[in-house]
Amino acid sequence: MTLNGNAQHLTQPELERTLWAAANALRGPVDAGDFKAYVFPVMFFKWVSDNWDYRHARAVSDWGDDLTPEIEYADYQPFVVPNGCHWSDVHGTAVNVGAKLGDALDRIQEANRDLAGVFGDVQWANTDRLPESALTALLDTFHPVRLDPDHVSGDLLGNAYEYLLREFAEASGKKAGEFFTPRHVVHLLVKILDPQPGDEVVDPACGSGGMLVETVNAVRESGGNPDSLRLHGQEINLTTSAIAKMNLYLHGLEDFEIRRGDTFRDPKFTERGRLRKFDVVIANPPFSLQNWGASAWANDPWGRVLCAVPPAKNGDYAWIQHMIASMKDDTGRVGVVMPHGVLFRGGREGEIRRCLLEKDLLEAVIGLPNNLFYSTSIPVCLLIWRKCKAEERRERVLFVDASKRFRPGKNQNSMSDADVAAILAAYARGEDIDGEGGVNLRLVDLDEIAGNNFDLNIGRYLQAAATAEVDVQDALVAYRDAREALRAAERTLDQRLQEAGFYA
Repeated sequence: MTLNGNAQHLTQPELERTLWAAANALRGPVDAGDFKAYVFPVMFFKWVSDNWDYRHARAVSDWGDDLTPEIEYADYQPFVVPNGCHWSDVHGTAVNVGAKLGDALDRIQEANRDLAGVFGDVQWANTDRLPESALTALLDTFHPVRLDPDHVSGDLLGNAYEYLLREFAEASGKKAGEFFTPRHVVHLLVKILDPQPGDEVVDPACGSGGMLVETVNAVRESGGNPDSLRLHGQEINLTTSAIAKMNLYLHGLEDFEIRRGDTFRDPKFTERGRLRKFDVVIANPPFSLQNWGASAWANDPWGRVLCAVPPAKNGDYAWIQHMIASMKDDTGRVGVVMPHGVLFRGGREGEIRRCLLEKDLLEAVIGLPNNLFYSTSIPVCLLIWRKCKAEERRERVLFVDASKRFRPGKNQNSMSDADVAAILAAYARGEDIDGEGGVNLRLVDLDEIAGNNFDLNIGRYLQAAATAEVDVQDALVAYRDAREALRAAERTLDQRLQEAGFYA
């Protein structure tokens, strides 16, 4: 296929093979779980350089000898590439390649405020971590590939980037949960929240930015102008926040803000002493986070303690309250991925759950199939919250059991487009479109939920889901029993050591 009449346009498989070959250039000296920290910055550096060349050629064609750097950077170049910091400068280096690459990336970031932190924190000159031979092989793999608009469309490049994310996730195993949510889950959650042109969107645990990218795709597919969206994300991990920035740029997006920081201790999107409000708040946050900062929430200055402070050893309801506090009063809606434990755990979490239900903020609980995520094999659910629920859903909660809608896989299960469509239709219309039991659902009055002590266990309201839910509870009880038994054994051992004079 050609573009502009003469340039060879890469196909998706060709680009994916090249990108995976680049990753394999690191195999051996670099752990597979760390490939992304090296491959993505090099890929993005190549993209910046190739696009600089492409735009420079256009500027020269338009202006000829009258072209000045001021004109070029004002009208053509989105990023400054300082002298000596181009891809060709690094690839042409014979010795100390890592030091040259690190210096080039640092100078590009310094020259472009919007790219601050985008290349992560790899110590490129550390040959103990990355031998120069491996780095040279990585550069050589990317060198013949042109990543400018004449050779790679924005959609193709973005899809290839997601391909790499998926491959790295499979190589990383459970570590992948830090940066990657399976695309079918993202697609379903975004479709449920139905982003509209002009919406302000935030992901407070944005990982690699997949939720934000899918929001743009959803608006574009519906015929809206995706450029009207205002996208925001916060991510605590430096490498992952850098990946999110690169992901959005490589998908052709420019008007976004990814901030690095701890969402609980240092929320980045605030105004006038309160959290900023958004139309769409979406996230797949880390489950059951310990040491998340409960002590500071007793007097949280950002107004996130809507009901009570969650337990110090489990931040699930901290995420939920943070997200609800971040949605607008009229158009605000929240979609969050959570473990089933948030539906029925007691104590402080039970108090918060009751409070939020009494405020009539919860619209739907959607139980998903097992083993969809790299980070956990336990069942998870989608919780949908709205400030203004539709009339027919006020004082009610929609329960959806979609646990049977999946496609078995070797390592992880997945949901097909048909599965996503069935779940979405069931949520939207309140009816099961699969007559063979693919999706079970029921709208339940809050009075009934209150009669169950505000327990949201799906099996209480949908009989077909009972077995799966009881398994989760049994596992939780078994875990607690084992923990108490271990603590009792430790106390007994400690007492015997004291009696024996071991501590004397």
